[in-house]
Amino acid sequence: MSTALRIVHGDFGRVALLDMDRSLVRHAHPHCHVLIKVEGADTQFAVGEQLVALTDWQAVLVNAWKPHAYVHDERRPRTIILALYIEPGWLSRFRSNWGANSASAFGANAAGEISSRIRALAMDLAQAILADPSSHSAHEALISDLMISTIERFTPWRNAAEQIRFDRQTIDWRIRRAIDQMRANPGRPHEADELACAAGLSRAHFFRLFESSTKVTPHVYLNALRLELSVNAIVHDNAALAPLSQKLGFSAPSHFTRFFRDHAGVSPSEFRTVARIGSSIHS
Repeated sequence: MSTALRIVHGDFGRVALLDMDRSLVRHAHPHCHVLIKVEGADTQFAVGEQLVALTDWQAVLVNAWKPHAYVHDERRPRTIILALYIEPGWLSRFRSNWGANSASAFGANAAGEISSRIRALAMDLAQAILADPSSHSAHEALISDLMISTIERFTPWRNAAEQIRFDRQTIDWRIRRAIDQMRANPGRPHEADELACAAGLSRAHFFRLFESSTKVTPHVYLNALRLELSVNAIVHDNAALAPLSQKLGFSAPSHFTRFFRDHAGVSPSEFRTVARIGSSIHS
């Protein structure tokens, strides 16, 4: 069973140190997602249509809203992974063209060879969040250095003539209407025909336009929305998990637990416990 060794969160997004021994389903995040191996077996991720290796000297790089999945080989030992989920808007603090809500972070590269500096920063960050989970300013400083080094090594942004954005202005207005409907009530079953009707499109045209606008299918988008709402509630609220499960449209808490574990690697109760180590929030 995969376990969370430490989870820290802040304006930057979140960083998780995960001891993984099971696969995750295909999913997406509204974050710049960096995965670095800390120790254990080499492993792999499916990013889009590519299967890429995660090794001591190769990181996996996932653009915001890029569908991906962790693919665990049951014949191999466990792998400890440092997983960064970084808010794109936070990156604009360091350089203006690393601006809010960019859909592109690492370009076409789903993986890349890391430098000795990136490796050292990742190991320092993993050690820091384990040793002193309450040192938030120290964590953020290390995350800043690690993301700057990673983006400067891999991203095409520094040479880009213009910034590609994923925001309300680049999404077709008919798809925005469907997204607004999903966001207004994420716990309601959103049938494709209903969403297409709300958008004023045929089912086939709706699917094509939704994916071209958002880079993901409606199903993956809704699951990403549910996951991020879950994470926010689990970390910041003291409410029981059963009402949260019901609010997000799961017929039983066990179904919510399975969904969360399949997307985040651990159960929601474990996520809450670990994420609150060193935090002022208590259940």
